Amino acid sequence: MLLFTLDVFVVYQLEIITPFQLYFNPDLILRNYQVWRLITNFLFFGPVGFNFLFNMIFLYRYCRMLEEGSFRGRTADFVFMFLFGGLLMTIFGMFVSLVFLGQAFTIMLVYVWSRRNPNVRMNFFGLLNFQAPFLPWVLMGFSLLLGNSIIVDLLGIAVGHVYFFLEDVFPNQPGGGRWLKTPSIIKMLFDTPEEDANYNPLPEDRPGGFAWGEGRRLGG
Repeated sequence: MLLFTLDVFVVYQLEIITPFQLYFNPDLILRNYQVWRLITNFLFFGPVGFNFLFNMIFLYRYCRMLEEGSFRGRTADFVFMFLFGGLLMTIFGMFVSLVFLGQAFTIMLVYVWSRRNPNVRMNFFGLLNFQAPFLPWVLMGFSLLLGNSIIVDLLGIAVGHVYFFLEDVFPNQPGGGRWLKTPSIIKMLFDTPEEDANYNPLPEDRPGGFAWGEGRRLGG
């Protein structure tokens, strides 16, 4: 996702495209079939500035930590979280009139990571020390201090909480179950098949073609 975001940023800086071609607009999507807006609205973070750098750093950091942590070896589940979160934000975005959802998506990743790492101690610009679950709320307060709307942050927190509850909390409750299941086609596309520990390769499957090192005694 970070790579696509940088691509969009480059073509925006070169004035090949404008934000008006990227923002989320249900009417243009449904009536003019501009379906790319379902994706591009997540990839635009504005011109170079504090907000852009802030989102790039957090997007890279927490996307990577999730992928190498709780989603390690579960690429298909990681992709499904992206799709689920994006779909939910798109639906909610229509009711709160948000045209760019990239920052909300970043906050969703931060929220999921923070809830899965509750004992990690955080330090915010050397001023605040707190446990990881408070990080999304600290970021929302920081946005408020900068004069930004907190609706985007609240949307990211809400979607992140829905995913965390359905994936991590509800299945472990009495009478609960797993409602979020990664579709088989996504697993087929993104997950590598597990190797069979009992598999014994045929001679032509071995390096070099044959077991040259397994000699036999002459005249045996």
